[in-house]
Amino acid sequence: MSQQGLILIVSSGEPSPLAAALSETKMFPVIETSWTEAAHAVEQLQPAALLVSGDAGPGLAALAAQIAEIKPYVPLVVIDPKGALPENALPFSSTGGSFERLSGRLRAALRVRSLHATVLRRMLDDPIAQPALTDPDPIQDATVLLIGRGAAYPALSVALGERMGVVGALSIEAAAKHLNVRDLDGIVLAEGFSPRVLDAFLTVLAEDVRFRHLPVVVSVEGLTPSYDLPNLELISGEPARIAANALPLIRQHAFEAGLSRALKSIDAGGLLDTRTGLLTLAAFNRDFATAVYQTQSRGGGLSVARFSFGPSHERAQLDGGRIISRLMRQMDFGAVQDDGSIVVAFAETDLRNAHMIARRLGSVMKHTIHTKRAQRVEPDVTVATLLATDSAKSMLARLTAEGRRAAS
Repeated sequence: MSQQGLILIVSSGEPSPLAAALSETKMFPVIETSWTEAAHAVEQLQPAALLVSGDAGPGLAALAAQIAEIKPYVPLVVIDPKGALPENALPFSSTGGSFERLSGRLRAALRVRSLHATVLRRMLDDPIAQPALTDPDPIQDATVLLIGRGAAYPALSVALGERMGVVGALSIEAAAKHLNVRDLDGIVLAEGFSPRVLDAFLTVLAEDVRFRHLPVVVSVEGLTPSYDLPNLELISGEPARIAANALPLIRQHAFEAGLSRALKSIDAGGLLDTRTGLLTLAAFNRDFATAVYQTQSRGGGLSVARFSFGPSHERAQLDGGRIISRLMRQMDFGAVQDDGSIVVAFAETDLRNAHMIARRLGSVMKHTIHTKRAQRVEPDVTVATLLATDSAKSMLARLTAEGRRAAS
């Protein structure tokens, strides 16, 4: 039996097949209620999750708004939705009236609830190390991988790109490269691939623990969802409908990713930026000053690289920070600066090797960061190494054009 709490099913009065399906799993305590009693039941029972049918009508919006105010996170799952969903309502498409995949979807959503509860508890236990959790909508920082090469691909790119970052891939091979270097919050599979290729790709995703809980939205009809992917959803129709129904699943994953970064920040005493996973600027400045002092005292090498994306590419700054956080060596550390650039310190590294590392990071960013208009963003990279006469301030100053002019 689940220790998360009960599952509340909102139905039209008749016994719901959802209750029977979940009761058979013996994993969740289930209570049914009517739409007229739903708001009161939520308030009194404090359920861990809600399930409603797709023909919920206008009552769904009010119920979703009520649940959105509850902490920790309460998943709301809509079975076979008929139209666009509220932002916090997760779609679930039954397979010929079968709900055998529903328990997996619920377990994945309840895992996010548990993580949220853990973060809230840890923040109370250690208020000094509280991370910043001020972003009103996780979708603003979300990134989705769009794979396809059919006629719907451009329209899907626009529909998704209006709300979140989109990384496009015209082949499965290109998609695999993005999966290995990017932190993604969902995958949307458009047309252009044979059923055999789609089956192989989804099988690989299901077998890799890194991607098993990613939302995967397949817009191609005729595919059977027989994969160990709890957040796999089949959504067909117009690109705007596909994007609107994929949005809640992607938002939930982006929320989960933000919670994971927040937990790491708490573990690090609040020294990590919860948006990028890099150090906060204050922590970076302190550690960098220490690194400069110790290198000059004990010998060795220390180099820094600055990655600048320009003031018009705010989204690229966020993506670049997450890519660097994921790919940089454990001995290195970096932070987003006040001007939006990213500075990374390479410990025990001379100028030649620093240039090589910076080029590799810059190349990954060039080929994986895109603007909303699908334009590639190539960061401007500057590298400097520690001199005998340097202070931490003078070394960082040499990374900027103004600092280089002042030193000349």
